[in-house]
Amino acid sequence: MNFLTDPFLISADRFDGPVLVTGAGGCIGAWVCAILDRSGVSVIASDLKKSPGRAALLMGDEAAQALDWRALDVTDGASVAELVSGKGVGAIIHLAGLQVPFCAANPALGARVNVEGTINILQAARDAGLKRTVFASSVAAAAFPPGGPYAETLYGAYKVANEQTAFVYWQDWQVPSIGLRPNVVYGVARDQGISSKNTIAIQAAVLGEAYDIPFTGPYSWLYAGEAASAFIAAVSRDGSGAHVFDLNGRCDTIETGLAALDDLSPGHRITASGAPFPFPPDLDEAPLRKHVPDYPAISVADGVETTWRAFGELKSQGRLPPLPQ
Repeated sequence: MNFLTDPFLISADRFDGPVLVTGAGGCIGAWVCAILDRSGVSVIASDLKKSPGRAALLMGDEAAQALDWRALDVTDGASVAELVSGKGVGAIIHLAGLQVPFCAANPALGARVNVEGTINILQAARDAGLKRTVFASSVAAAAFPPGGPYAETLYGAYKVANEQTAFVYWQDWQVPSIGLRPNVVYGVARDQGISSKNTIAIQAAVLGEAYDIPFTGPYSWLYAGEAASAFIAAVSRDGSGAHVFDLNGRCDTIETGLAALDDLSPGHRITASGAPFPFPPDLDEAPLRKHVPDYPAISVADGVETTWRAFGELKSQGRLPPLPQ
């Protein structure tokens, strides 16, 4: 499965000290860990509990288990600070967070994880004198100020708070950071949320099952490896200031992805119906690419083909998970 990470490998000499990845059990986190590990960069993979399942889809079970996994609750500021200082961390890629439905179900917990957790990361970076910190914001932040065309959510509100907090950490204490607003991510290991449906559709095609994507039209196709590479690029050199950038991928249509599947799985039973996805598909990522070192851009056709191929490999190995419900 090395073909998944081959396009994204980087030179290990761009990093001095291990990279702490929070939320390593998630999709982007799994890709970040896989890319860094194969590049020879020391990685500390952290999550609320050891959860290498998604990384194993990319790296294999043995390599994923061999990562330096640390159980870390980002709401525990002392534990965050101890890990950063005790392990000589040189950069932080902060991806840990609760998504839209979980924030709606438990707003206080969502605030603790998403807002307080990010504050603890920034404070640990401040105490350690780190110049390389990137955190995950979200396209959901584009819904604020309220009253625009996009749905306002607690999750989006928390992400706006993080962006403003990062600004104050730079203004008051010169803690540099970059916040990235990923749009819709797809690829192997993307298996949760309404925006995972195009990935699930590719998996369904490999399994020969029928599946309907519940939206049509313009869409952000942000390949998971590309998203992970953007986060890695953001901490591959010392920073200055508190920046926030959109991370969009290719603006295309759901129908384009289905057309790519036509050639890969003739006779597939994948369809699309419904209204367009309720978030902007065409955020401008040119400012990000101007600010950070170069990282690959993956076309819809290449991303769909590689994901389809990987799901096929996993199926042949007996490692393809069942379709998410």
